[in-house]
Amino acid sequence: MKQNEQNMENENLQQEVDEILNAETTETPESQESPENPETPENPESPETPEETPEQQIERLEKRVAELEDIRLRQMAEFDNYRRRTNKEKLDLMETASDKLLVDILPLVDDFERAREAMAKTEDIASLREGIDLIYNKFIAWLDKQDVHAIDTTDADFNTDEHEAITTFAAGEDKKGKIIDCTQRGYKHGERVIRFAKVVVGE
Repeated sequence: MKQNEQNMENENLQQEVDEILNAETTETPESQESPENPETPENPESPETPEETPEQQIERLEKRVAELEDIRLRQMAEFDNYRRRTNKEKLDLMETASDKLLVDILPLVDDFERAREAMAKTEDIASLREGIDLIYNKFIAWLDKQDVHAIDTTDADFNTDEHEAITTFAAGEDKKGKIIDCTQRGYKHGERVIRFAKVVVGE
């Protein structure tokens, strides 16, 4: 009898122990959170970029305006330096070209000096005239080398693009609008008039 009671107590005790163990292994409390990220929600939403305040927009735009102004000032300084450099180069080129012209014309000055010395020593007009003609032809050849040519006025029609009328002269109907006389020769450099011919025009 006692043996049966002892067996029943043992079975009851074993049953209670099994129930306690089963309860510990199956318990999953809803309040338990992950130890790695305890505050992370199950469905986190993507973070949104905060909108700029009016003060922040003004500050950003003022900064951009300052950057553009700095760029503008730098470009103006660069352009001013470029303009000064090109102007200096043009002046240097003009001076160099002038030097070359002066060097080319100096031999003509030498010829005139020799002609003056000859005029003081001789009374041979023919030889003096020949010497002056040589100097003149030499100078005309030099002008031709520079592409400078005299404007032709011989029996030419009056042209305001090349001629300057200093007076008119009654020369008959057939000479009306024609050049009667040239008091100062005009010259062209290439196709550009550098001095108008001063002429008398018939009327």
